Amino acid sequence: MTPHEGPAPRKLQKRAYERELRRLQAELVALQQWVIATGERVCLVFEGRDAAGKGSAIKRITEYLNPRHARIVALPTPTDRERTQWYFQRYVEHLPAAGEIVLFDRSWYNRAGVERVMGFCTEQEYHRFLRQTPDFERMLVEDGMHLIKYWFSVSDSEQEARFRSRAQDPMRRWKLSPMDVESITRWEEYSRAKDAMFAATDLPGSRWVTVESEDKKRSRINVLHDILERIPWEYVEPAEIEIPERPAERDTAYVRPDRDEMLFAADVAASLERR
Repeated sequence: MTPHEGPAPRKLQKRAYERELRRLQAELVALQQWVIATGERVCLVFEGRDAAGKGSAIKRITEYLNPRHARIVALPTPTDRERTQWYFQRYVEHLPAAGEIVLFDRSWYNRAGVERVMGFCTEQEYHRFLRQTPDFERMLVEDGMHLIKYWFSVSDSEQEARFRSRAQDPMRRWKLSPMDVESITRWEEYSRAKDAMFAATDLPGSRWVTVESEDKKRSRINVLHDILERIPWEYVEPAEIEIPERPAERDTAYVRPDRDEMLFAADVAASLERR
């Protein structure tokens, strides 16, 4: 993966972005209703460069989904016990059951990326991973799971600009880890690791879908649209919900507790009206 060539794509206009985002999010809600009704299983894998926009895309995908049937999986560093397990073991327990959509914010591909570049795994472990992954994913697909793998691509200059922006923003500084900073000086190493990963795992039935992410708004629209196109779903007529009328006769025996004895949050919002 080399830095992007040519001019950067024009930024998507905010109004057009928000209108299309809203439409796609409504479609995703309909897709989820189909997943729930049919008992399908959807597994979405998000990988890519640090600061490439994976997290913000996942946030827009799940924003209006029913959280009881949609989960984000972002696993921490493995424990001592997990390090002794079969590598895929701790990921298997997070795979979707019937009626679920699971989004992996980084996945088992940690081994092919950061673990490989930073020396967190041995040569033997790395090459075993590249051999086993196609079989592992083929079993998931053969079992009926919808597996889609997304790679978010961003140039070295745009990545650095986003890092610098995060470093200056106290609300987002937590997103910038020492590992992220070091990735700037290891750009080519990560590129070679990504190329080797694609060569071994970009296979029929579990292809990688690359999302150009120089403009985050464009990448979000494109990935939402791709999910809706790649999964063969259908509209499910929602069940009608009848809201009953309040009964004419109320329970006059009920007496509300004295409000003066209750603890309330201060109405600081009132001061905003006066301003």
